[in-house]
Amino acid sequence: MSYREERRADAAAQAEQARKNAELRAEQAREDRRLELEAKREEKRLAAEEKRKDAEAKAEQARKDAEAKRRQELADKRARQQEKDRKKAARRAQVAKLTGWLNRNPVTAFVGFVMACSIVPAVISQVGALSDAGVFVLLAALLSAMLEGTAWALTFMGKAAEDAGRPAGKYRIATWATAFLAAGVNYWHWAEALPGHEWVAIVFAASSLIAIYLWDMKTHGSHGKTREERRQEKARKKHLADRRKHHRDIAAEADRLLSALPFGSISEEEAFATAWRIKRGAEPGLSAEVYADATNARVALGAAFELGEHVRPELVRAGMLASLYNPLPHRLSEGIPTLGPSLPLPALQRPSQSPTALAGIGLYGSEAASEKARENASGKASGNAGDDASGNGRRGRSDEELEALLPDALKVAAELVAEGNQISAAALAKRLGIRRDDARRLRDRVVAERKLKLIDGNSDIAVGA
Repeated sequence: MSYREERRADAAAQAEQARKNAELRAEQAREDRRLELEAKREEKRLAAEEKRKDAEAKAEQARKDAEAKRRQELADKRARQQEKDRKKAARRAQVAKLTGWLNRNPVTAFVGFVMACSIVPAVISQVGALSDAGVFVLLAALLSAMLEGTAWALTFMGKAAEDAGRPAGKYRIATWATAFLAAGVNYWHWAEALPGHEWVAIVFAASSLIAIYLWDMKTHGSHGKTREERRQEKARKKHLADRRKHHRDIAAEADRLLSALPFGSISEEEAFATAWRIKRGAEPGLSAEVYADATNARVALGAAFELGEHVRPELVRAGMLASLYNPLPHRLSEGIPTLGPSLPLPALQRPSQSPTALAGIGLYGSEAASEKARENASGKASGNAGDDASGNGRRGRSDEELEALLPDALKVAAELVAEGNQISAAALAKRLGIRRDDARRLRDRVVAERKLKLIDGNSDIAVGA
């Protein structure tokens, strides 16, 4: 290739390179322009976004401020309402307290009102009396207050002494003396000021006395005993008088116990109960005679119906009628307390029996009694038949042998009655170890013997039986 061709090739290459460089610069310029525009657009967008956020923040803050303000206003309003309600409740409580006190103490309220209406005119009247006599007004007021105040000071001193349990008589006397002195001053003043109207002087004199009178009646006249308390006090005094009248020896013993023991260590009732136990050996109201009478009555009742085991129709009917018309169908020992472990009385502690039960037939026991009679009759018949058939049956005891067993039978009968049981042939046969037929004959002898002793009036044997 020639030089010129090389120069043309180089020039063409340079021109091509220049063109490419120009295109590259143009492309770079366009890219720079595009980036610049995008940067400006992004800057504007960011500015708008920032502005929007600032606006939203301001709006949110404004909303929060408004909400806080609204809440504060509501809180302030609620606080004001609560304060108003509190003051209203306090006023209502004060009114309720006052009205409640008035409802609970109407007497004190009215007495206080009347006392104020009485004291004020009395003091003013005394001031006028002293002023008319030429005493300086202030000095007259002080003297009047001294006179009325002395009366009320003495009144409350007496009340304090009475509450403390000390004598209050001297305070009451001094109070009334001062009150009458003030009443005299008022009466003299108005009697002299209004000679034709003496009743006015009496009214003003009474104004110095009415307040003291009402207070004295309130503190001393409203604490008396009620009608029921007076009735009980009267009944108690009568009871004590009857006790000393009917039981002089026991009352004297109780007085000796009270004087012997330390003061206040035992009451009068306890002393009387102790004296009764010392003198009578039993609880108050009971004695050996009472228990003896109760035992005698029970023994007599048992003896009256011991023959009922024979089940005779007339006894059955009498026993049933006695049970129906018995005035004391309950336990005979309910109204008689026991003496305790020192003097046991088992007969009175067992359930009592009705008259028909003591007769051996029960309350409505004609059928049971007839059954028992049939059993006894059948047993007797079979025994006799056996004896006759064998020809060598056991013979009963003779009258002499039964007479010899009578003392033991009487003791057994007394034990049976003391236990609350009836004297039956079966019980005698079991305890004495004899045949039933012999026990039946011995039972008849025992019943007859005990009835004879009761009729003879041998109280010791009767009670023991």
